Amino acid sequence: MSTLRVAVARESGTTAVLTIVALVAFVATLDNTIVAAAAPSMGRELGLGVTALEWAGIAYMLPYAALMLPAGVVIDRLGRRRVLLAGCGLFVAGALLGGAAWSAEVLFVARGAQGAAAAFVVPGTLSLIRTSLPADRRGLAVAVWTAALAAALALGPWLGGALAEYLHWSWIFLGTVPLLVAVTVLVARAVRTEPIRRGTRGRRGVAKALLTNRVFAGSNVLVVLWGLGISGIAFFTPLLHQEFLGLGPAAAGLPLVLVAAAVICATPCVAPVSRTLGASRAVCLGLLVVALGLVALAVAGDRHALAPRLAGLLLIGAGSAFTAPITAHGLDAVAEEDSGTASGVLMSSRELASALGVAVIGSVLSTVRADELAAGAERGHALAAGYTAGLLLAAVLQAVAAGLALVVLRERRENVATTLSQEGEGA
Repeated sequence: MSTLRVAVARESGTTAVLTIVALVAFVATLDNTIVAAAAPSMGRELGLGVTALEWAGIAYMLPYAALMLPAGVVIDRLGRRRVLLAGCGLFVAGALLGGAAWSAEVLFVARGAQGAAAAFVVPGTLSLIRTSLPADRRGLAVAVWTAALAAALALGPWLGGALAEYLHWSWIFLGTVPLLVAVTVLVARAVRTEPIRRGTRGRRGVAKALLTNRVFAGSNVLVVLWGLGISGIAFFTPLLHQEFLGLGPAAAGLPLVLVAAAVICATPCVAPVSRTLGASRAVCLGLLVVALGLVALAVAGDRHALAPRLAGLLLIGAGSAFTAPITAHGLDAVAEEDSGTASGVLMSSRELASALGVAVIGSVLSTVRADELAAGAERGHALAAGYTAGLLLAAVLQAVAAGLALVVLRERRENVATTLSQEGEGA
């Protein structure tokens, strides 16, 4: 009976951590994408111009990106439970203030508070995978994390537009409060209190250990390459659907839900593929499928139809599911006491990739679009041409990442059996 109780307690704790992982990944990513579609409604009510509206997004992203690395150090020193509880409290306060915002200044303060909270909560949650789960459950946790990220990225633009159109823009903030309260309760119950660490290695020592770790450093490069290709396309796809296909704000973002659906459906396949091929080949295969999906979207090019684009979106989502082992291997490659800092670095790489992806793909799109307009093309066709060029660049980046994955994630001969057994539970 005692053995049964231990097993039940272990499974209950694993379920709680997986739920925390999913909710935090979803809320933090959703807050980064949901504002864009609701921005026009916010602008009309608060009297904000286009430039001011941009700061509704920037006010979240700046503290999120800037505080991620120091947050990792704080997590390793103070412990996950303390940081997660404080971060969730600040996140709820920011959401309530954003929902009640009566001026641009109040809105920006609310968004800044949410971004600062996310900078601590996200790496704190990711480090739980390394410190609170047995090795045979970490791959599954990363897969859950990846699926939640994909769902938030895909649902954000559509959900923001739908809430602003049918309810009120304030619900893009208030709607996250119940989820954050649930996270707070789960952390209080399931995450143990750790002693405050004193006399630990300084940032330089930790940074040197991480940068000289081949698997960890290479995992960050893979995260950046994947994000460079995906984030820019995710950002500009709703724009193409509106300006070229003539869809409304909510309908324009709806096809991206297929990406999230494909990630979720493909996730159970990652385990058997990883067992059979190994993590490096599984990731390589996934990135090549993403590249194929991007090419399929490019082939649809200037066709005035949505249906030919759906297959490409499904391939992008299915292939992205197989990138989960990148994070799992990166975290497993570092010492447990450095997991908070390592999580911060991985998330900083993801955020950097998101920003650079929009900038790089946007630059290609704008350049080709300007050339097409100068040649006398219609505005919609010029945009489609620029979008197609961006897709092809993104596909090349995925192909490069696929080749690199074979080197970075290559299992050492003596650890092949252990690695594959860990990945078999779910990367």
